[in-house]
Amino acid sequence: MSNLEVGIVGLPNVGKSTLFNAITKAGAEAANYPFCTIEPNVGVVDVPDPRLQVLSDMNQARKIVPASIRFVDIAGLVKGAAQGEGLGNKFLSHIRQVDAVAQVVRCFKDENITHVEGGIDPIRDIEIINTELCLADLESVEKRMERLQKLAKSGDKKAREELDLLNRVKEVLGEALPARRVEMTEDELLLVRDLNLLTLKPTLFVANVAEDEVATADVENQYVQKVKEYAAHEKAEVIVVSAKVESEIAELDETDAKDFLAELGLTESGLDKLIKASFKLLGLITFLTAGVQEVHAWTITNGTKAPAAGGKIHSDIERGFIRAEIVSYDDLIAAGSQNAAREKGQVRLEGKEYIMKDGDVTYFRFNV
Repeated sequence: MSNLEVGIVGLPNVGKSTLFNAITKAGAEAANYPFCTIEPNVGVVDVPDPRLQVLSDMNQARKIVPASIRFVDIAGLVKGAAQGEGLGNKFLSHIRQVDAVAQVVRCFKDENITHVEGGIDPIRDIEIINTELCLADLESVEKRMERLQKLAKSGDKKAREELDLLNRVKEVLGEALPARRVEMTEDELLLVRDLNLLTLKPTLFVANVAEDEVATADVENQYVQKVKEYAAHEKAEVIVVSAKVESEIAELDETDAKDFLAELGLTESGLDKLIKASFKLLGLITFLTAGVQEVHAWTITNGTKAPAAGGKIHSDIERGFIRAEIVSYDDLIAAGSQNAAREKGQVRLEGKEYIMKDGDVTYFRFNV
């Protein structure tokens, strides 16, 4: 999960590029995305985590390594992409590579910025993109079904089960609804995983609003309310940002950025909201390692056991795992030091079945 990627998609002129450019300026690096001929840009952004500086000060660490998230700027979509219009299949293949999708939706009026569809209607915009993704998924499902039908006729039980599931998925996709709408068990999700369906990817709607309403749009902007209602049916999250505000913040240093946000009545930037929402969307948590050499944040899926978490650092740790020495961040800070926490009995030795928690400050014991 260290290369966690969120694809930013949207119709032309919805603020997608403005938002991405702000992210890229905030990011540690910008790099080419290696998958296709027409290459989207990638912005690599540090995940804000104030715990790292506190641990660094405690350990007098030489460096801090935060968790990072990669935002992939995917070219603007047009109607007919599933049939090859615009960037067509290239656009769709870019989306297949990412872990989650952030769909930027325009929720502001501006006579100086024309809308590709003629007027402001966020639900129409969402449905244009959804339709193209559904059509692409429908093609993948139908191809798989053709291959399975012969096996099912020969009496293959697994093929029949998968066909039944794909029929349910096909029915929903045929109504231009995402595959997320289909109730599936964990076993059924495993059956369709290698199809890499676009409309099964965790999705976040980013409602882009005008600068002067960013503090109140969450409750007062009628377009935002419509997006929220739509998202509730889609099993999707919604965050409100102003791409214009984000582009201005990206030009400021940390102190000035905080002052600017306060003037607007905001407590955090849209970028921070986007990062937090992306982590929540993908069920991610962070554990920490701390010492004189470095303080390091590691991203794992919620529910990960200790050996697999150690494997994020090095495969040898997972292979030769013995125990994890763990203290919760809150306990460590309250105690004042690792030694003080140990004296209070707050440093625990955990075995192979231990499920990691967010903020676990961890030292792995292993032998290879």
